[in-house]
Amino acid sequence: MNPPPRPVVGVSSCLIGAPVRYNGGHSRFRFLTDELDRHVDWLPICPEAEIGLGVPRPTLRLQERADSPGENRVISSKDGADHTEDLARVADRHLRELRRLDGYVLKNKSPSCGLYALPVFDDHGDRQRGTGRGAFAARLTALLPHLPVEEQGRLSDPVLREHFVERVFAHARLRTLLEGAWRPRDLVAFHTRHKLQLMAHSPDGYRETGRIVARAGGGDPEEVASAYAEAFHRTLAVKGSRGKHANVLHHLFGMISPMLNDSRRHDLLAGIEEYREGQAPLSLPVALLRHHCAAEAVTWANEQTYLRPYPEALRLRHPVAV
Repeated sequence: MNPPPRPVVGVSSCLIGAPVRYNGGHSRFRFLTDELDRHVDWLPICPEAEIGLGVPRPTLRLQERADSPGENRVISSKDGADHTEDLARVADRHLRELRRLDGYVLKNKSPSCGLYALPVFDDHGDRQRGTGRGAFAARLTALLPHLPVEEQGRLSDPVLREHFVERVFAHARLRTLLEGAWRPRDLVAFHTRHKLQLMAHSPDGYRETGRIVARAGGGDPEEVASAYAEAFHRTLAVKGSRGKHANVLHHLFGMISPMLNDSRRHDLLAGIEEYREGQAPLSLPVALLRHHCAAEAVTWANEQTYLRPYPEALRLRHPVAV
């Protein structure tokens, strides 16, 4: 299998050490700088610094407009200035670069970059009225709805972290293919390599992408590429489960089983069942299958991205897939 393409990932600048926080500090996230940094290229953006708010700067907060319930604005705590539109336009200014990204990591709890459960206050900034999304984050996700996007806080969860990284590297592989002079047979080969990875997330999604590939030879290439990319990314956005992973593992076992002796078959089946029951990490049966497929030269299985969804140096497999 060829070396995977190097993903390009957008990131809130403070998360990789830039001193651009409101207090003049940073929020360096070690998973990004100590682990992921070796495998990706970054596009750092600080929306608040980019619109000229300065460092340090007064804090911002999300407020709900009294005359327009549900419409959240980013308001300065110092003078009440509204920075919502300026922050959103940062995404539009970077749109050409953003379209070539394979993922984005946002700073949580930020009125510009926060992705989930950001407190929204009333029009006076006194009482919390609910939760919302930062202005830049909201515009980013509206412009690029299928881009893998996560926020720092959630990436502390091993399962969410693995799912995000898996999607980032899959996005990079598909982007690299579609940016080149691909032919229908190239898309067929790509889809074949990703069969088990797609099935582990959504068998229905795998069938949908397969139908798109089947008509690649007779359709408009741009329409085929767009339809496949949308269905592919939507499928991988679905979280896997122990049951789906176990089904895929048994599929692989069926391919390799005739080449193994009873002892190795037993060990492999035991590893799959231990994983299914939550008693062992997914890395255990995957490592066994990868070893046996390589030893027995099972070419089709060796080329499956399911066995190597990201560089092996990133050891992210976790006991429970949800």
